Amino acid sequence: MTQPLHPQPPAAPLLRALQYGLRGEWERAHDIVQAEDGADAAWVHAWLHRIEGDEFNAGYWYRRAGQPAASGDTQEEGEAILRVLSAR
Repeated sequence: MTQPLHPQPPAAPLLRALQYGLRGEWERAHDIVQAEDGADAAWVHAWLHRIEGDEFNAGYWYRRAGQPAASGDTQEEGEAILRVLSAR
């Protein structure tokens, strides 16, 4: 099997998940992030659980991500995560 000439960047699924989450498509975003591994995926996963209102579960994912638990506006947090991951 041949490799594509321009493979999809590893962060691309997470960027899609963030975009869906920012548009209010929580389940679609969550489905994407559940299939991903690593600290960045855990960070996005934490943010999604904050949107859901599940602070306990969000705390677990923030710890997995190595990120401090966030507070405040979830829209602003999602946009900040999107900026960080887009720059990688």
